[in-house]
Amino acid sequence: MGAFAKEAKRLVIKFGTGLLTSGQAHLDFERIQGLCKAIASLHKQGFEVILVSSGSIGMGMKQLGLERRPTHMHTLQACASIGQNCLMDTWKKGFEPFDLTVAQLLLTHDDVRTRKRHVGIKNVLEELLKQKVIPIINENDSVSTEEIKFGDNDILSALVASLTKADLLAILSTVPGLLDLKGSGELIPVVETITPEIQAMAGGTTSPTAVGGMISKIHAAKVATRSGCNTFIGSGYDPQIIEQLASGSATGTLFMSKRLSMRSRKRWIAFFQKPQGTLTVDAGAQEALISQGKSLLAKGITQAEGTFKEGALVDILDTTGTTFARGIATYNNQDLRNILGSSSSAIQEQFPKRKRLEVIHRDSLVIL
Repeated sequence: MGAFAKEAKRLVIKFGTGLLTSGQAHLDFERIQGLCKAIASLHKQGFEVILVSSGSIGMGMKQLGLERRPTHMHTLQACASIGQNCLMDTWKKGFEPFDLTVAQLLLTHDDVRTRKRHVGIKNVLEELLKQKVIPIINENDSVSTEEIKFGDNDILSALVASLTKADLLAILSTVPGLLDLKGSGELIPVVETITPEIQAMAGGTTSPTAVGGMISKIHAAKVATRSGCNTFIGSGYDPQIIEQLASGSATGTLFMSKRLSMRSRKRWIAFFQKPQGTLTVDAGAQEALISQGKSLLAKGITQAEGTFKEGALVDILDTTGTTFARGIATYNNQDLRNILGSSSSAIQEQFPKRKRLEVIHRDSLVIL
């Protein structure tokens, strides 16, 4: 892993359900104790560590005598409600011998895509780290619905890493990293760019208690690396890997970020909201957005899809249908469809009281 991990001072570490349990959703306290010891060692060295921990639904399944992950939303919520208390109690006991205090944060996607709450979460995490507390984050599965779910904790961990401007995201599970299963079968140690070929190496999960698999881990790596955070995927069976992360000697797959500078507002636009619609633009508009840093004008838009209000987040597509940018629209979908391809002067005549004529201002637009 080289200097990328050695330079990291703020780490987000995500633990998968399969790593924290043995058998059918039985928390492996011995392994968790080992992980806590390794994290305490990093903490003593001055590292700031944030944990994203799965396992609450699995623990709830155990309490209810369920062998496979439920598909009904209310049953999943009940499992999470039952299991979360046990999960946090286990982490608390694991850190007690090292005199470390833990804090629980349960999040839904609404919490990070609503700007005011987004900032509030960032501030409380900064305060917890300042107070030398270990934040432990999980999705609030007991209240989450499809509309406000992250999807899985891999994506949640990437968003937390981006939110906190972490140096390194480590996704630890039962797999050693990204394997070239369609080729040599060997471990891929470093990924500089997540290409379609890299994505094709991924697979889902067959675990009865988990979701995601390598597909979601690569998706998480894409989010984290685009926001400037290196991402490591590896096995957490040996707790020593956590200290090896700090020394840069861990065995697994490192996804390298481009370390592009992105202001906090644009990070929020790029990664923390769900787009409500899409705008297709012509080649001239695409060039103006990418190469010239211009705002998006109605003249360059050829199509608008979806139902959205003024101030909604929308994806921007090129002529092939590929998403290359994202931004906050200043028109609702109905008004926008009435001005597609129109000049600014024509729009001014149609909306004489409008002060801003651009569809998306450059300050509210991110190239992905």
